[in-house]
Amino acid sequence: MKEINNRKRSISIPKQWVSIVALLFIAVSAHAQKMNVAYQEYIRKYALECIQQMQSHDIPASITMAQGLLESNAGRSSLASDHNNHFGIKCHRTWQGARTYKDDDLADECFRSYDEDLDSFRDHSFFLKQPRYQRLYKLKKTDYIGWAKGLQTAGYATDKGYANKLISLIELYGLYELDKGRYPYWMSESSPKYRPEKSQNRGRDLASTLKHEGFISYGLLYVIAQEGDSYSSIAYEMNIKPNTLAEYNDVPLDFPLREGDIVYLQKKNKQATEQYPDHVVSIGESMHSISQRYGIRVEYLYRLNQLDPETYVPEEGDVLMLRNSQ
Repeated sequence: MKEINNRKRSISIPKQWVSIVALLFIAVSAHAQKMNVAYQEYIRKYALECIQQMQSHDIPASITMAQGLLESNAGRSSLASDHNNHFGIKCHRTWQGARTYKDDDLADECFRSYDEDLDSFRDHSFFLKQPRYQRLYKLKKTDYIGWAKGLQTAGYATDKGYANKLISLIELYGLYELDKGRYPYWMSESSPKYRPEKSQNRGRDLASTLKHEGFISYGLLYVIAQEGDSYSSIAYEMNIKPNTLAEYNDVPLDFPLREGDIVYLQKKNKQATEQYPDHVVSIGESMHSISQRYGIRVEYLYRLNQLDPETYVPEEGDVLMLRNSQ
């Protein structure tokens, strides 16, 4: 998460602030991206295989799943349905197996063909052992953003929005849970709920138990995530309902926090401050990460740019408006 480039000041968070923040609540956005049923079925079908490939080859399961979804259109592309090629892997010089031909970047290009769908997942893991991908293995298996950016810069795909599309899929479908050996929350009958221990002295002792330093920027109160933090742990510390804190930050409750991430303690703004009229998208950025950087609700970032949350994924070089031009 990039540092907020705006005047900010450090504050201690008094109990009065926490109480006020706890009263704030926002409903889930009516414009939030909806999950595609075909994508959900694909994830259910291959979740275990992606986890097993991660355990054997140290490739994040979320990355394998997101690439499979994107490259095969959830198993519905002709390469996947007719030839069991879920990752768009071309023949290259070393391939000795079955092959098929189709137009891609060039006419009549050679693609690998497999006997079974799981053969494609296994070959994908070996394909990423090539020297140009080796630096990715220095990253943590939970660093799906780093992996997505690395795959694009290493030339896995020519699409300049490739990394951002992978990140968008991972965050929309909660695929980051696969990197922990768990299924996404929506695959369970009920999502895990955070239940803090009850304490009669909690309200009285709150001020003395706060470990996060508070900041104000864009007129918003926020803290910076530390190693090991989660939205639930910060919510417990700040005396805010966990789901409410997650909604302030436009994420599901199980969304992973990284050290240095911004966590807003109140509802974000509808537009950026005057000194930030627009933003040029970089590799690895999502609408959510951009909204967090400038303290804007994701819903309004889409609205300001008249974009469809169902279809738009930011690409490197895109210019997004952060303020109403009127």
